Amino acid sequence: MRILLLAVLIGGLPPGAEAQELAPATRAETLLYAHMGEIVTLDPVYPYDAITQGLLFNVYETLIRFRGSSLTAYEPVLAAKVPSTQNGLLSADGLTFKFPVRKGVKFHNGDALTPEDVGYSLLRFMFTDPPGGPASLLLEPVFGLASSRGADGKPAVTKAEFESAVKVQGENVVVRLKRPFAPFLSIMARWSYVLDKKWCVSKGEWDGSYETLPSFANRPKEKSGLFNAANGTGPFLVARWDSNTKQAALGASPNYWDKPPRLKRIIMKTVQEFGTRRLMLEAGDADIIDLPRPYEPQVRGLKGVALYDDLPRLMTDPVFFFTFKVNPVANPDIGSGKLDGAGIPPDFFSSLDVRKAFAYSFDYNGYLKDGLKGKATLAKGSIPPGIAGYDPATPGYVFDRARATEYFRKAYGGEVWNKGFRFTLTYNTGGDVRQLACEVLKRGVEAVNPRFHIDLRGVDWPVYLEKTQNHKMPLFTRGWTGDYPDAHNFIFPFYHSKGRYAIAQAYSNPALDRQIEAAVTEISPAKRAALYAKIQKAAYEDAVQLYTVHPRGLYAARESLKGFYDNAVFMGIYFYPLSKQ
Repeated sequence: MRILLLAVLIGGLPPGAEAQELAPATRAETLLYAHMGEIVTLDPVYPYDAITQGLLFNVYETLIRFRGSSLTAYEPVLAAKVPSTQNGLLSADGLTFKFPVRKGVKFHNGDALTPEDVGYSLLRFMFTDPPGGPASLLLEPVFGLASSRGADGKPAVTKAEFESAVKVQGENVVVRLKRPFAPFLSIMARWSYVLDKKWCVSKGEWDGSYETLPSFANRPKEKSGLFNAANGTGPFLVARWDSNTKQAALGASPNYWDKPPRLKRIIMKTVQEFGTRRLMLEAGDADIIDLPRPYEPQVRGLKGVALYDDLPRLMTDPVFFFTFKVNPVANPDIGSGKLDGAGIPPDFFSSLDVRKAFAYSFDYNGYLKDGLKGKATLAKGSIPPGIAGYDPATPGYVFDRARATEYFRKAYGGEVWNKGFRFTLTYNTGGDVRQLACEVLKRGVEAVNPRFHIDLRGVDWPVYLEKTQNHKMPLFTRGWTGDYPDAHNFIFPFYHSKGRYAIAQAYSNPALDRQIEAAVTEISPAKRAALYAKIQKAAYEDAVQLYTVHPRGLYAARESLKGFYDNAVFMGIYFYPLSKQ
């Protein structure tokens, strides 16, 4: 199998894809990672999924990062120092951060890293701003915005604001925040990817000027000149990525500024079927694989295989998201489009009674025991254990068929109960844990009334993302892995009207928006915790989403793999310290 994989990777590529020659590597210097999700682009401003981000943070580097597995201690990477008030790189008012750029660093193509590259990269990240992308992570603290564009499609900031927020001053890049923002450094530790400005422009990308921003904002990812091309400063370069065969090859960068990686070649391959991944691992064709918790018993005890278990995760997954206003155009997921037993109306889940009925229909404890083997914490809200703002006393729903019946009978004046419904519940193909959660919810709902019918369907990841953002799925299951270790990262995307999931659900609550905006600027930890408790209580009362568990992480690997370590914000595997014996 490994010969076939290598041959395919070295073979033909999609039109427009870049390829670089890989240095020779022995089997002992090559790692094959068989994973579930798909790489969707090589441009860092677009993806928000774990697999793509897992590739990118091995290729691109940030100004600072978390030290080891810590979520509170930082160390410099492309910055020479971590800003603090003690070293004078952070202003006393907490608004101005100065990042001295490390000297002697080269990009994969040999270009030298400059402060201008850093400033350009931060602004490009914020102002390319594709739908569903991560731009708001920096836009919010730097400009006080969730979107870089106004209603007219033009930049939402003036040229003066644009030029004053991120400045190059000698060997330093200076970032000025709009307002105090407690988790700013933790965001920079994960999302301040630095690109080569000259190289980007040569690919037809943004030239760095304010005037040309509209031409590069809000484009489909395939229109980016970096869709199939990468050029970072990280330990690995992208040699090949084939979106058709769903596999990529990384090679050790000959220009890496730190110690060279122990591995010379990394192969990342999408293998949706767990049985295939298991066989690859057992045969030694894969060195490490994604292991959904339900399949753990099938791997534990295999000869030559080790489990990396109980890994800390900032994760709320699976979550069921109700779409309050479904796009009905050519949409089979809502059946007839009416409340007639053969479908649902587009606004079916705008009913609080319906949402509460579903929330009481899920067997939370059964799912935790049977699906997650007890290796998770029951979720009552969006904030997971491990970060300030998590409160085990947060109100949550329980499995209660009598209460579910009560709310189903009330919904739409009794029409739901008397007529029934049918719709499609969607999960991403290969998402075995999410598929299992869908099956549990289907059983729970259909057991209440024989007129209730839920059809399940798995959809490939790129299509799934598109359907989510276009309101095509009445009910879908996804999850959230922390972008950075702060409660705001689990509050804003879930509940704020400009957050990722609230947008996908067509959900808006102006009062909740104001509370969320107040909480992130609050300096007092105690007051912040109280605000987040209030927000989560409001979300519970409104049954905005249905939460299941906060899972712990799990990988299966060959015992020959050494040097593995994990951080809760990695969103993937950090290949740099790994080696094989």
